[in-house]
Amino acid sequence: MSYQVLARKWRPKNFHELVGQDHVQRALVSALDNNRLHHAYLFTGTRGVGKTTIARIIAKCLNCETGITSRPCGECSSCREIDEGRFVDLIEVDAASRTKVEDTRELLDNVQYAPSRGRFKVYLIDEVHMLSTHSFNALLKTLEEPPPHVKFLLATTDPQKLPVTVLSRCLQFNLKNMPPERVVEHLTHVLGAEQIPFDEASLWLLGRAADGSMRDALSLTDQAIAFGQGQINASQVSEMLGLVDQRHVTALIEHLINRDTQALLQGAARLSEQAADFETTLADMALYLHRMAIAQLLPDAVDNGLGDKAQVLAHAAQMTAEDVQLYYQIAIKSQEDLRLAPDPRTGFEMALIRMLAFAPQGVPVSQGSAPVSFSREPDKKKQQLAAEPAQAQVEQPTIQPTAQPTTQPTAQPATPPVTTAPASTQEAPAAVDLIKNARAALARGNQNAAQALSAQQAAVSAPVQAAVQKPVQAAVVQAESARPLGDIPPWEELPDSAYESVLAPTSPPMIEPAVAPSTAPSAVPSAAQAETNIYQKMMPEPMPVPTAPEPALVSAPQNIPTPEAAVIDNEATPANITPMVAPCPTELHNNQHWVMLLDHLPLRGFERTIADNAALQERKDSVLVFGISENVRNFINPARIEEWQRALQQVLHEAFTIEIVTLQPNMDTPSQRKERLIALRKQQADQLFMQDDNIQRLLNEFDAEVNFPSIQPLV
Repeated sequence: MSYQVLARKWRPKNFHELVGQDHVQRALVSALDNNRLHHAYLFTGTRGVGKTTIARIIAKCLNCETGITSRPCGECSSCREIDEGRFVDLIEVDAASRTKVEDTRELLDNVQYAPSRGRFKVYLIDEVHMLSTHSFNALLKTLEEPPPHVKFLLATTDPQKLPVTVLSRCLQFNLKNMPPERVVEHLTHVLGAEQIPFDEASLWLLGRAADGSMRDALSLTDQAIAFGQGQINASQVSEMLGLVDQRHVTALIEHLINRDTQALLQGAARLSEQAADFETTLADMALYLHRMAIAQLLPDAVDNGLGDKAQVLAHAAQMTAEDVQLYYQIAIKSQEDLRLAPDPRTGFEMALIRMLAFAPQGVPVSQGSAPVSFSREPDKKKQQLAAEPAQAQVEQPTIQPTAQPTTQPTAQPATPPVTTAPASTQEAPAAVDLIKNARAALARGNQNAAQALSAQQAAVSAPVQAAVQKPVQAAVVQAESARPLGDIPPWEELPDSAYESVLAPTSPPMIEPAVAPSTAPSAVPSAAQAETNIYQKMMPEPMPVPTAPEPALVSAPQNIPTPEAAVIDNEATPANITPMVAPCPTELHNNQHWVMLLDHLPLRGFERTIADNAALQERKDSVLVFGISENVRNFINPARIEEWQRALQQVLHEAFTIEIVTLQPNMDTPSQRKERLIALRKQQADQLFMQDDNIQRLLNEFDAEVNFPSIQPLV
């Protein structure tokens, strides 16, 4: 007897031998056992999942000599003839080769005749979607009302091409693809019965290569047996299928974990020498990374199909979840880029380099001729600014004190020149904190920013007011050369050059002291003034900051004005904009308290709308009497009142009972207050905008016009 391939030899003979289609098996077995048979069945699914096999099993169940049953005997003449494909009452039609309407009419001419040997005449039409439109029209009437001795079994891989009139006349079953686990299980049973040596890893390779088709899996198994000369192992199956050895994929993942660029590129070179398919290699890497992601979330769910479960768990423990997701995304996206690359190896190497370059905080490090490696270095900018004081020192100038004019309260006597010892500029960290705090205050739009900045200026500039530093305009220009400081928003960190340009120690020139009142403006700005100038350049619309007073001479420190005085003397401070949210009151006795309290209550949705249109008209101990406008009275129910009471208790820590009455005309609701407040804030913003000197200069010199609707308060 000639050899019979595994796909035909192991074709199921009854429903209980069927693999992987439990939902179809259950419905058909129940229908056969209870004699509730439909006249037309439609089986859909991809190739090799059992459509024709199930149709032949149904034909055997209907025509078995033991009767209609879900367990055909398989020994009677009808069962054997159906298995051998020569049963006269089973008419198999290949619709792909008989698409004409004449073929369909010839087929239907014999429908009216009774079966020759069996109980039913069964028409099995394979690839039924290939029939022409006229053939479907000719089939419709017979398919809807066939004779009682006729059953139609239709099979197709593309049910979308079938007319809805055909679909509505059939009982449809959609067959599922076979998962690799089910394929491996069935192949283990088949090879064990055939006494073929195999290893489990090779079966997993065959199961994945079958892509859901059991027939393809059995055909590939036949090919693997022939390729391996009677046995199956993973290395031979990989070579037969043109797959990459799993050890290469594991080695690439290991190099990614170690961030070894040189080893990665050497691995790509070895794959190129073996003429490996780089697209398949990326797909295998994506599968391995998928298993690592599962191992990080649920280690017990990792399959041991390739015998490397322990290695997958070890690699998953050495890589962060973010890196696994990033590498997986790059692996699947790079498969699309391979066809656009100059050659596959270039595209594959760029994918590996991209995995390292795009890793979180990945920084390529190269030293001389050494290969580039990728490391994760923490951002040490803040640590250096906060922990390392300035190492350079500033020499204090020699000052010759002279007699003060008669307008001064007391004149210092002439003394020999006094030279102070060099002092290290340990106030640099404090100056950095000043700059950062000033940026934060300006970004928040704090109405007290000028006062806070003036106070910090006095605190920081006190240690350095004994010396006169040279202007810092050159330092500002140098800091702006790398990146315009005006482009840096307040919420971003300043570059190191901005701090260094201001805090760099300098040797100021010798200046002859002049006898002048302490109120005269200084020609040389102080350190605090320099820092303020930087941020005035950076902010697009800076708040007016009071000018720091002139640093007094060593001989007259009593003339330095206080920060409070500087703020009071500044007449250019703009008026404040009324905030939208008032401070939260600690008690609730009248409607004014209620209007201020609503913004702090955790209410949303309709509860918020109701409270926004309510006014507190009276309080009786723990009972609050609210007046509600008519437009929201219909939305009130006990549940929303209870939510309202709960919010009040959460904020005020006191239990209340709410009563609802009609709103009095003279009561003010939070909604009405909000409308008036928005209009007031708009008016204040317009006034502040028009008081700006730059705006007035633009209006006068360029005849500009102000678009008032575009002015909005940002505080």
